[in-house]
Amino acid sequence: MLRIMEIDPKDLEKFVRKLKYPTHCIHCEGIDENVKNPKHHPSYEVTHKCNLNCIFCYSKIAEIKGTIPKPGYYGDLDPKVITISQFGEPFYYGSELVAKIIDRLREIFGEVRIDVQTNGTLVDFDLIDGRVDVFMISLNAVSMEKYFKITGSKNLSKVLETVKKASNSNCKSIIRTVYMPGLNDDELIEIAKIASEVDELFLQPLSIYKENTELLKLIDMNRVESLSEFLKVAYILSDFADVRIPGCILLNLRNLMKSYDFEDLMFLKRNPYGESPKIKRTWRFVLNL
Repeated sequence: MLRIMEIDPKDLEKFVRKLKYPTHCIHCEGIDENVKNPKHHPSYEVTHKCNLNCIFCYSKIAEIKGTIPKPGYYGDLDPKVITISQFGEPFYYGSELVAKIIDRLREIFGEVRIDVQTNGTLVDFDLIDGRVDVFMISLNAVSMEKYFKITGSKNLSKVLETVKKASNSNCKSIIRTVYMPGLNDDELIEIAKIASEVDELFLQPLSIYKENTELLKLIDMNRVESLSEFLKVAYILSDFADVRIPGCILLNLRNLMKSYDFEDLMFLKRNPYGESPKIKRTWRFVLNL
């Protein structure tokens, strides 16, 4: 378990005030105070399928609930950013397909920023480098035992190889880590050390669905709900990497800091439970490749 040391609230407040928005969140409605019901970036969904079986996966929940998105482009027709993709593993059908999708999206939308989210096990990075702007790799454990427990896979070495290639690439490279108290605490500092080689460590709080039965047996719910604990973990990991937290959380927290003392906010609990994962944006088209 990661030892949460006593941190002076004033130091933690300074840390929060200095935090930068993640690159992935720039241009997202979630950091725009004028948008009442913000949505994620427009996305191109390749598939909901994945070669891993992650214990926290929301795509599996969407499949159970019948909210899996069909392949194609979702969102406005004048996007600043397109994410590939929010559901499934985009490289499930190969890197050549993703490369073709990126090329066609640029033909349609011009110099739009392309962000790719991947588990890092299937990508031929040499084919993708130079095409993508932001490359996010999921890494939630660095020991084989814990990685297998979380993902059901033993492809950790391939993920670390992808991280190494991304760190020496032309794109903005990001490690995306879900904080799962009671499950991956003891992995976080080593993850942060690896993330020191990339541009950012995007630390994300855990979202839970009641169907995640195995996950619920392993995590510490009190700590999952604690905003204070999440921020303290980000603070600790910032000694090793450029830590960022979701922009929507940071925006809302800073807004609350205008009206309340920071120490009082540390008693807040977050609601980690979700109902039905789905894409809020409108489906527009599917590329004929």
